[in-house]
Amino acid sequence: MTKLFSPATIGGLPLRNRTVRSATWEGMADDNGSATPQLIDLMATLAGNEIGLIITGHAYVSPEGQAGPWQLGAHDDTMLEGLTAMTTAVHAQGGHIALQIAHAGCYGAHQLSGQDAMGPSAMDGSKAPVCRAMTTDDIRRVTDAFAAAASRARKAGFDAVQIHAAHGYLLSEFLSPYFNRRTDAYGGPVENRARLVLEIYRAVRNAVGADYPVLIKLNSEDFVAEGVTVEDMLTVAELLQQAGIDAVEMSGGTIYASGDMSSLRPGRLDTPDREVYYRKAAKLFKQRLTVPLILVGGILSFEVAESLLAEGTADFVAFCRSLISEPDLIRRWHKGDHTRARCLLCNGCLGPIMQGRGPRCVLDPPDA
Repeated sequence: MTKLFSPATIGGLPLRNRTVRSATWEGMADDNGSATPQLIDLMATLAGNEIGLIITGHAYVSPEGQAGPWQLGAHDDTMLEGLTAMTTAVHAQGGHIALQIAHAGCYGAHQLSGQDAMGPSAMDGSKAPVCRAMTTDDIRRVTDAFAAAASRARKAGFDAVQIHAAHGYLLSEFLSPYFNRRTDAYGGPVENRARLVLEIYRAVRNAVGADYPVLIKLNSEDFVAEGVTVEDMLTVAELLQQAGIDAVEMSGGTIYASGDMSSLRPGRLDTPDREVYYRKAAKLFKQRLTVPLILVGGILSFEVAESLLAEGTADFVAFCRSLISEPDLIRRWHKGDHTRARCLLCNGCLGPIMQGRGPRCVLDPPDA
């Protein structure tokens, strides 16, 4: 048996293999954030294609934390019906699914929520969207919102939750000196900048219990001046490991960073040696930590995925845009067709999502 298709566990959750569908904004929810039949069918399709763990697109935990239109919500009990239907559909296909819970921070879509965007520090629009600085009351309210969203996830039947602390959204902003200029207990040294992430983790843990898997997504680094460095990430990961996190997914880049350093890097990776964006950071992570590592970013070849696991660079391998291009990629590899993913990493799939049509690959026929 290959390493990629060997069974594994995260926080006691048994998974059929070591593949993960990384959280991907689908743009398929209702205007109010409820899961639609189309979004539920997409998750069921991924489960039927033998992915070990599916992580949903980011689900906002409070109204001002919504990042964009047709985004999945976990902010209110009215979301439970659709979320429960989603987990039921995935489980019927033998799959497992985690709800990613998130807050957009400075990137909150105020035109949708009618509320001001907010972040660790006020921004004037020159380096990030205009937003106000959060008060301590705001911090407490958002912490409670993450815990409530996690509780809804468990009630709806999700197998785990993942806290989104990457890509320049709220928790990533608190971790990053680029966004975080606070002078109170939440700013300054990395231990202070990590305070909110740890408080939210503990609130989530208290809400779901000790036996429920809680994951987190972190940037390997921000790739902007004064942003999170690899050493910062390692320190934060060590603090989370001590607190009891069940797994860390490593990504990188922010919404603000452009081109090659963005959280959705464009560009062809034509040969295996060019794959894996965050390999160096992952190796440093595995040298210092024992918590399971999920690695995402620029992984397109079966042989590369297998080698990452065999050499101990990662414990799980995650895929994002390649599963938009080929939802059956993992099943195809499992059946023995190890041809590399056809994904061009061109980001053309974002256009239909932004139009409310859901993810579609540019390589598919127009009527597919």
